[in-house]
Amino acid sequence: MIERTISDTILRISSAWPVLFLTGPRQVGKSSVLNMLKEKGRKYVSLDSISARDLAVNDPQAFLQKYSPPVIIDEVQYAPNLFSYIKIWVDEHRYEYKFGGRKSADPAGAFWLTGSQKFALMKGVQESLAGRVAIIDLLGFSYKEIVGKPKESNPFWPDEIDTRKETVTRTVMEVYRDIWNGSFPELIVNPAIGRDKFFSSYMQTYIERDVRDYQGVTNELKFYRFARAAAVRTGNLMNYEDLARDCDIDRRTAQKWLDTLQASGLVYLLPPYSSNLTNRIIKTPKIYFLDTGLACFLANIDTQQALEASYLNGAMLETHAFCEILKSFWHNGKDTRNLYFYRDANKKEVDFVLEKNMTLYPVEVKKTTMPSSNDYANKGIIENLKKSKPVGKGAVICLSPNITPIPKADAVAVPVWEL
Repeated sequence: MIERTISDTILRISSAWPVLFLTGPRQVGKSSVLNMLKEKGRKYVSLDSISARDLAVNDPQAFLQKYSPPVIIDEVQYAPNLFSYIKIWVDEHRYEYKFGGRKSADPAGAFWLTGSQKFALMKGVQESLAGRVAIIDLLGFSYKEIVGKPKESNPFWPDEIDTRKETVTRTVMEVYRDIWNGSFPELIVNPAIGRDKFFSSYMQTYIERDVRDYQGVTNELKFYRFARAAAVRTGNLMNYEDLARDCDIDRRTAQKWLDTLQASGLVYLLPPYSSNLTNRIIKTPKIYFLDTGLACFLANIDTQQALEASYLNGAMLETHAFCEILKSFWHNGKDTRNLYFYRDANKKEVDFVLEKNMTLYPVEVKKTTMPSSNDYANKGIIENLKKSKPVGKGAVICLSPNITPIPKADAVAVPVWEL
């Protein structure tokens, strides 16, 4: 079992909250990590089981009597009606603990829930379990988890990077092999199952169980074409009209289907940075697939060599860097509300802008082994950013063999495998 960065986060949060909700795409290891961490006596039930789901939907009180806390309830999106009953249980036991003098009734860590339809569940979670639930996001393995260094996966901040740290040099093709393979645990732990077979089965299961049955999408073939069209746009501005035209659907359907991909944790829409909050909401976001292996499969890229030579090599490298940054935050229990990209009126961009303590940290991603100040955000963009908030140390995520300061720029070169 590969150790996960999120393990310490789960135990820490579970010690203070009665309900922990672990969300993420299918097959990223949600139930595996919880079962690995569960203490003796904690029950486990999956609502993928028809009998368990039927009981949870039709007789939730009997369900909670049969699977009494502490319990893991897997794929809870199939019975969102459970939330109100979990709320009642938590409130009753909180009262007993506070006023009845019964220490054994402490509800901390009582419910560990998992779900692979985060946004579809949020309304029910927030309405029923507000103040009672901690929500944590899980993605596939980070590179540091794969190489056995989960404790080194800290939230990525350019001003906290140790330029004295020694790194292990990796080749360009090794990096693109990682990008092409992706980060789904099953493929990493058991590569003999076959990459193409895994992703083909994944998409078939996803469309049949989440898209058709849960989201009500009836034209499965068109949705698959839509997912492929979205994959080749990873790392780019979201253009609904172009996407709809390529898939022979209308704009409204394109937006709905993209919401479906987002709800199931397969894509992330990164908002643009603006000092005006309203502008952030109305401006066009960038789309990122949250597993580069799946994106490559959908884009019909058959080998790592083909990926490195393709027109998508830069976008896939940027997507890989974005996913690693996202994991560094999410798996440590940190949110990413202050993660953006920047694009000015002249269409000049900064790939990512991180904000902390009212300071902005620009980050670029470049396919180079020797980044220079020319690879960092140009002076005009930096000056524009400074008009809204102070700008701190930046970073160029690249293929450099070492972590090194960039001459003539307040920035540091960071190998992508050090995120």
